[in-house]
Amino acid sequence: MKVEAKQQVAENDFDRKIAEWCLFLAGNPRISMKLWNGNEYYFGTQPPIAQMEIKDRAVLLSLFRSRPMGFGENYIRGLIEVDGDFYEFVNEASRAYSQKSTRGYHLQKLRSRLAALRSNTMTRSRDNVHQHYDLGNEFYRLWLDERMVYTCAYYERPDATLAEAQLAKLDHVCRKLQLRPGQRVIEAGCGWGALAMHMAEHYGVFVTAYNNSRKQVAYARAEAAARGLANRVTFVEDDYRTITGQCDVFVSVGMLEHVGLRNFSTLGAVIKRSLKPDGLGLIHSIGRSNPRPPDPWIARHIFPGGHIPSLGDIATVFEPFKFSVLDVENLRLHYARTCRTWLQNFEAVADKVRRMYGEEFVRTWRLYLAGSAAGFRSGTLQLYQIVFAPHGNNNVPMTRHYQYPSAARAE
Repeated sequence: MKVEAKQQVAENDFDRKIAEWCLFLAGNPRISMKLWNGNEYYFGTQPPIAQMEIKDRAVLLSLFRSRPMGFGENYIRGLIEVDGDFYEFVNEASRAYSQKSTRGYHLQKLRSRLAALRSNTMTRSRDNVHQHYDLGNEFYRLWLDERMVYTCAYYERPDATLAEAQLAKLDHVCRKLQLRPGQRVIEAGCGWGALAMHMAEHYGVFVTAYNNSRKQVAYARAEAAARGLANRVTFVEDDYRTITGQCDVFVSVGMLEHVGLRNFSTLGAVIKRSLKPDGLGLIHSIGRSNPRPPDPWIARHIFPGGHIPSLGDIATVFEPFKFSVLDVENLRLHYARTCRTWLQNFEAVADKVRRMYGEEFVRTWRLYLAGSAAGFRSGTLQLYQIVFAPHGNNNVPMTRHYQYPSAARAE
């Protein structure tokens, strides 16, 4: 492996070797590494798309010891700078590493299970939610769409705006659930209430929606009252494990990632006692194509207690209770575009965010949003929508025409 070096000062062989190994372990991305002494390293047949500047030797060593933590911790502190388009830099790093990673399936699965030994108790879950979702509605309002939807959008048309795609996602979920007026719906993890209010307003159902975030629930209640939906939607500030009553439909969009792998069967038990024998359910979750432990930087700064599951992991929600899985759709590329748009919106208001929370916060969220977009684009991350029904329920669709009304009309 030959490393090209642009030398500005006398080269230190130790520094060169560490830089060489950092680039190799990252999958040899089209990124050059510039050290504090001016020496720049890069190898590849094509020109680099960006440059990563390392401020001192301690930063270089931290990259060598732990790639995700080393880069993340030093970037948010300004000890690593990126010269070039930041999103393209992160996307290239994600692409190269996803192709480089060759760790065995069984080892990764074992590491994933070991990481899941720490259970998300109700208290711990509330604390985790508070760290991310209670940052302030004003913050999220700056860069989300007008409905405050913080999950994957659904781009039915190439030219759709974020707002149009989020509305399309709400309808896509509702069509999959085949909602009918008068039905009772339980939603676990409702965010700012967009789906619950959409179901009630446009499909005539009654919704009880649960959420651990005080600020989100307060926002949702006020919005429902303003739209005249308070008699059709009830927002409950509580954990999904406290859900009571029965429903015709159970839906959870963007919550499973926060449940923790050890609690997947607990969620399954909640659904089992809540969903009527002839009911339908849908779980929408970020996922992986194979088991992996949580990213340590994301767990520390963004989603403490989170676990991004593989399809095999998600099966532990359904299998112990004999739920029938009816449909699995992967919206990975839709989420790549959603996160890219969020990143663009965030960058447009970065100065406001900086005044609110400081420079490290801006860098943290820039890296999180760029990394998420890149992860979905490279295939490191997936987005699953899974429709399911209780065991023995034959009141289920025979085709997928109900999901795509325009396609059904064309036939």
